[in-house]
Amino acid sequence: MITLILYSKPGCHLCEGLQEKLEKIQASSQTLGKFQLEIRDITTREDWFEAYQYSIPVLFKSGEPNQPIPRPAPRMSVIQLEQLLQKYL
Repeated sequence: MITLILYSKPGCHLCEGLQEKLEKIQASSQTLGKFQLEIRDITTREDWFEAYQYSIPVLFKSGEPNQPIPRPAPRMSVIQLEQLLQKYL
């Protein structure tokens, strides 16, 4: 099963919006295969904070190495996000 990793932090409205859309896709997508969503709070590890403090939300497809997924626009609809993910999953 594919895992998507979302680097986020508490109080980040862009992060919360993306997480909400990803959860909707995860629950209802017929076109994407099943995937797990792992939320990583960058405030819990110094290396994550240093790497992503100015760029969250950051989305990766897990693997060796993790593959970055381009940051979706905040106003992107759930359908548009699902179409973007199809290219990377």
